[in-house]
Amino acid sequence: MKYTVATLLTLAASPALAASKNPFSGDFWHLDNTDMIVLVSFLIFVGVLLYFKVPSMLMGLLDNRATGIRSDLDEAKALREEAQTLLASYERKQRDVQEQAKRIVDDAKAEAARSAEQAKEDIATSVERRLASATDQIESAKAAAIRDVRNQAVAVAVAAARDVIAKQTTAEDADRMIDESIAEVGAKLH
Repeated sequence: MKYTVATLLTLAASPALAASKNPFSGDFWHLDNTDMIVLVSFLIFVGVLLYFKVPSMLMGLLDNRATGIRSDLDEAKALREEAQTLLASYERKQRDVQEQAKRIVDDAKAEAARSAEQAKEDIATSVERRLASATDQIESAKAAAIRDVRNQAVAVAVAAARDVIAKQTTAEDADRMIDESIAEVGAKLH
Protein backbone atom coordinates (compact mmCIF):
# COMPACT_ATOMS: atom_id res chain seq x y z
CA MET A 1 0.00 0.00 0.00
CA LYS A 2 2.83 2.39 0.85
CA TYR A 3 4.59 1.40 -2.31
CA THR A 4 1.64 2.12 -4.59
CA VAL A 5 1.52 5.70 -3.41
CA ALA A 6 5.24 5.99 -4.00
CA THR A 7 4.82 4.46 -7.45
CA LEU A 8 2.07 6.89 -8.38
CA LEU A 9 4.12 9.82 -7.24
CA THR A 10 7.05 8.55 -9.23
CA LEU A 11 4.96 8.24 -12.32
CA ALA A 12 3.55 11.68 -11.80
CA ALA A 13 7.04 13.11 -11.80
CA SER A 14 8.24 11.02 -14.74
CA PRO A 15 9.97 12.66 -17.66
CA ALA A 16 7.30 11.37 -20.00
CA LEU A 17 4.71 13.66 -18.51
CA ALA A 18 7.10 16.55 -18.75
CA ALA A 19 7.59 15.94 -22.48
CA SER A 20 6.20 18.29 -25.03
CA LYS A 21 4.09 15.57 -26.68
CA ASN A 22 0.80 14.44 -25.27
CA PRO A 23 1.17 10.87 -23.94
CA PHE A 24 -2.36 9.99 -24.95
CA SER A 25 -1.91 10.87 -28.55
CA GLY A 26 -1.06 8.22 -31.14
CA ASP A 27 2.48 9.49 -31.80
CA PHE A 28 3.63 8.85 -28.28
CA TRP A 29 3.36 5.06 -28.32
CA HIS A 30 5.84 4.46 -31.16
CA LEU A 31 9.27 2.97 -30.62
CA ASP A 32 10.77 5.99 -32.32
CA ASN A 33 9.66 8.16 -29.42
CA THR A 34 12.46 8.31 -26.83
CA ASP A 35 10.12 9.70 -24.22
CA MET A 36 8.01 6.56 -24.37
CA ILE A 37 11.14 4.33 -24.18
CA VAL A 38 12.36 6.25 -21.13
CA LEU A 39 8.92 5.95 -19.49
CA VAL A 40 8.68 2.19 -20.10
CA SER A 41 12.29 1.68 -18.92
CA PHE A 42 11.59 3.67 -15.83
CA LEU A 43 8.44 1.68 -15.06
CA ILE A 44 10.31 -1.59 -15.54
CA PHE A 45 13.09 -0.34 -13.26
CA VAL A 46 10.58 0.62 -10.55
CA GLY A 47 8.86 -2.75 -11.00
CA VAL A 48 12.15 -4.63 -10.60
CA LEU A 49 12.90 -2.62 -7.46
CA LEU A 50 9.47 -3.47 -6.05
CA TYR A 51 9.74 -7.14 -7.05
CA PHE A 52 13.06 -7.57 -5.24
CA LYS A 53 11.67 -5.62 -2.27
CA VAL A 54 14.45 -3.06 -2.41
CA PRO A 55 12.38 -0.35 -0.65
CA SER A 56 11.68 -2.68 2.29
CA MET A 57 15.40 -3.60 2.41
CA LEU A 58 16.28 0.09 2.36
CA MET A 59 13.71 0.76 5.06
CA GLY A 60 15.12 -2.16 7.10
CA LEU A 61 18.65 -0.83 6.68
CA LEU A 62 17.48 2.63 7.68
CA ASP A 63 15.61 1.16 10.67
CA ASN A 64 18.73 -0.79 11.68
CA ARG A 65 20.79 2.33 11.27
CA ALA A 66 18.28 4.31 13.37
CA THR A 67 18.34 1.57 16.04
CA GLY A 68 22.15 1.63 16.04
CA ILE A 69 22.18 5.41 16.32
CA ARG A 70 19.58 5.24 19.12
CA SER A 71 21.67 2.66 21.02
CA ASP A 72 24.79 4.77 20.46
CA LEU A 73 22.92 7.80 21.82
CA ASP A 74 21.70 5.80 24.84
CA GLU A 75 25.22 4.55 25.45
CA ALA A 76 26.61 8.08 25.10
CA LYS A 77 23.94 9.33 27.54
CA ALA A 78 24.86 6.60 30.03
CA LEU A 79 28.56 7.42 29.61
CA ARG A 80 27.80 11.10 30.10
CA GLU A 81 25.86 10.38 33.29
CA GLU A 82 28.69 8.16 34.52
CA ALA A 83 31.22 10.87 33.70
CA GLN A 84 29.11 13.44 35.57
CA THR A 85 28.92 11.09 38.56
CA LEU A 86 32.70 10.59 38.47
CA LEU A 87 33.24 14.33 38.12
CA ALA A 88 31.00 15.00 41.12
CA SER A 89 32.84 12.32 43.08
CA TYR A 90 36.24 13.80 42.20
CA GLU A 91 35.06 17.30 43.04
CA ARG A 92 33.78 16.03 46.40
CA LYS A 93 37.11 14.27 47.02
CA GLN A 94 38.99 17.42 46.03
CA ARG A 95 36.94 19.48 48.50
CA ASP A 96 37.59 16.88 51.19
CA VAL A 97 41.32 16.90 50.46
CA GLN A 98 41.41 20.70 50.51
CA GLU A 99 39.59 20.76 53.84
CA GLN A 100 41.94 18.12 55.22
CA ALA A 101 44.98 20.06 53.97
CA LYS A 102 43.60 23.22 55.59
CA ARG A 103 43.10 21.35 58.87
CA ILE A 104 46.64 19.97 58.67
CA VAL A 105 48.07 23.44 58.03
CA ASP A 106 46.00 24.92 60.88
CA ASP A 107 47.10 22.12 63.20
CA ALA A 108 50.72 22.60 62.16
CA LYS A 109 50.48 26.35 62.83
CA ALA A 110 48.91 25.74 66.23
CA GLU A 111 51.56 23.12 67.05
CA ALA A 112 54.31 25.51 65.95
CA ALA A 113 52.85 28.23 68.18
CA ARG A 114 52.65 25.80 71.11
CA SER A 115 56.22 24.64 70.44
CA ALA A 116 57.45 28.24 70.28
CA GLU A 117 55.68 29.05 73.56
CA GLN A 118 57.13 25.91 75.17
CA ALA A 119 60.59 26.82 73.86
CA LYS A 120 60.25 30.30 75.39
CA GLU A 121 59.24 28.77 78.71
CA ASP A 122 62.12 26.27 78.53
CA ILE A 123 64.60 29.04 77.76
CA ALA A 124 63.27 31.15 80.64
CA THR A 125 63.53 28.16 82.99
CA SER A 126 67.04 27.40 81.75
CA VAL A 127 68.10 31.03 82.22
CA GLU A 128 66.64 31.02 85.74
CA ARG A 129 68.49 27.76 86.56
CA ARG A 130 71.74 29.13 85.18
CA LEU A 131 71.30 32.38 87.10
CA ALA A 132 70.61 30.39 90.27
CA SER A 133 73.63 28.19 89.56
CA ALA A 134 75.79 31.24 88.89
CA THR A 135 74.49 32.88 92.09
CA ASP A 136 75.28 29.69 94.01
CA GLN A 137 78.75 29.57 92.49
CA ILE A 138 79.31 33.22 93.35
CA GLU A 139 78.15 32.63 96.94
CA SER A 140 80.33 29.53 97.16
CA ALA A 141 83.32 31.42 95.76
CA LYS A 142 82.61 34.28 98.16
CA ALA A 143 82.42 31.87 101.12
CA ALA A 144 85.63 30.16 99.95
CA ALA A 145 87.34 33.51 99.62
CA ILE A 146 86.20 34.54 103.10
CA ARG A 147 87.39 31.19 104.47
CA ASP A 148 90.74 31.60 102.71
CA VAL A 149 91.07 35.11 104.08
CA ARG A 150 90.19 33.89 107.60
CA ASN A 151 92.62 30.97 107.29
CA GLN A 152 95.32 33.32 106.09
CA ALA A 153 94.48 35.70 108.94
CA VAL A 154 94.59 32.83 111.43
CA ALA A 155 97.90 31.61 109.95
CA VAL A 156 99.35 35.11 110.07
CA ALA A 157 98.00 35.61 113.60
CA VAL A 158 99.41 32.24 114.71
CA ALA A 159 102.76 33.02 113.09
CA ALA A 160 102.79 36.45 114.66
CA ALA A 161 101.76 35.02 118.02
CA ARG A 162 104.44 32.36 117.74
CA ASP A 163 107.02 34.99 116.98
CA VAL A 164 105.79 37.13 119.85
CA ILE A 165 105.62 34.17 122.22
CA ALA A 166 109.00 32.90 121.03
CA LYS A 167 110.55 36.28 121.69
CA GLN A 168 108.86 36.73 125.03
CA THR A 169 109.18 33.17 126.30
CA THR A 170 112.36 32.07 127.89
CA ALA A 171 113.75 28.56 127.88
CA GLU A 172 112.54 28.00 131.44
CA ASP A 173 109.03 29.12 130.59
CA ALA A 174 109.07 26.86 127.52
CA ASP A 175 110.19 23.85 129.56
CA ARG A 176 107.55 24.53 132.16
CA MET A 177 104.83 24.82 129.47
CA ILE A 178 105.92 21.58 127.86
CA ASP A 179 105.82 19.79 131.20
CA GLU A 180 102.35 21.17 131.95
CA SER A 181 101.14 20.11 128.53
CA ILE A 182 102.49 16.59 128.93
CA ALA A 183 100.87 16.31 132.35
CA GLU A 184 97.56 17.57 131.00
CA VAL A 185 97.65 15.12 128.08
CA GLY A 186 98.57 12.29 130.42
CA ALA A 187 95.67 13.14 132.71
CA LYS A 188 93.19 13.21 129.86
CA LEU A 189 94.39 9.96 128.37
CA HIS A 190 94.04 8.04 131.64
